[in-house]
Amino acid sequence: MKLGSVEFRDEQAEDIAAIREILVQAFDGNLEADLVNALREAEALTLSMVAINNDKMIGHILFSPGTIENDDSSKPAVALGPVAVLPEHQRLGVGSALIARGLEECRKRGYSVAFLVGHPEYYPRFGFVPGSTKGITCIFADGNAFMVAELRTGGLKGVHDNAIYRPEFDRF
Repeated sequence: MKLGSVEFRDEQAEDIAAIREILVQAFDGNLEADLVNALREAEALTLSMVAINNDKMIGHILFSPGTIENDDSSKPAVALGPVAVLPEHQRLGVGSALIARGLEECRKRGYSVAFLVGHPEYYPRFGFVPGSTKGITCIFADGNAFMVAELRTGGLKGVHDNAIYRPEFDRF
């Protein structure tokens, strides 16, 4: 498969079953698929994008609304995740392309900060740094697994304290 032959586009209503199947296969279970469905039902999808190769959906990425809050302020942000690629298409650049395109689209939509819980060795290539280096924490992860990224220069200026995910994440 050549990455150039992969089409990337926003989720459409007819994609929902295929997205669920990608999530179930990629994560070997229903947890992430159920989370995505809960966010969709709550109309809490900032961006839901799919990757298609030869008319087959092979990948999906989700961004949901989030905030970074302290006692004095709240800044809108986007939470990245989950991102999933069918097992037979993993390690070919599809996930990286979904992340890069998704972050660019969030930037175009006016967001200046993104955060996630993920592998600390993987996400720095997209501009993510441990949240602790910016004074930002998250209840879902300790250490370097919680990461933040500026989508616009200065996006993290004056931002500190707690990254807040949608309440749907609390159920999963």
